[in-house]
This record gives sequence, C-alpha cells and structure tokens, in this order.
Amino acid sequence: MPRKTVFEMSFSDIYPALIRKAERKGRSRAEVYEVTSWLTGYTADQIDAALASDISYGAFLAESPAYNPRSALITGKVCGIQVEVIEDPLMKRVRQLDKLVDELARGKAMEKVRR
Repeated sequence: MPRKTVFEMSFSDIYPALIRKAERKGRSRAEVYEVTSWLTGYTADQIDAALASDISYGAFLAESPAYNPRSALITGKVCGIQVEVIEDPLMKRVRQLDKLVDELARGKAMEKVRR
C-alpha cells in the first residue's frame, strides 16, 4: 500500500490528533477550534462539517475561507523544522497550525497564540 502524504490524509484523521495533543496538556477542544478559526477563517460549524466529510487535510487548509495574514508572525520549530523558512505554501500552513496547537499545549496564553 503506497504511503500517503500529509496533504492526502483525511482531515478527520489528523485534526482529532491535534485536539488530543492539546487535551493531554489540559487545554480544551474549543481552544483548538479557536486557533484553527483564527488561522483559517473557518467557523466551528465548518470545522465540524469538515470532520464529518471526506476532505483531505491539504484541501482543508488550501481552501481556507480567510487565511489570516498575521500567520506570517508564526515562527519557531515544529518537528525540527523552522516554520518561517518553509517554501511550500501548503506545507507551511500545515506546520503553522501544528505550531499553534503546540503553543497551546505548552500553556501559552490564547492572546499570545493568536498574535
């Protein structure tokens, strides 16, 4: 069976893992939704609809209704990779969302996570 890229993987497979990561550290599902909404422009209802659909993770991020221009302020490392130097725009979006969830899980205040 060929290996899927993160872009091809189902949003409904990846997003719950991000929620679990935050919840293990005492943060809530609502906070993960909040940072996702801030970054992508999706509402909570639209995120729920995406979870119930077969949309890929790449398509979810690529089709964001209002990707936040302040996303350029998201810096730091995710999985050993400096977010701000990633050249592929879609991979940069993947890593930016992961970075926001990491910051939440580490206890950073929501106001600072949202920049």
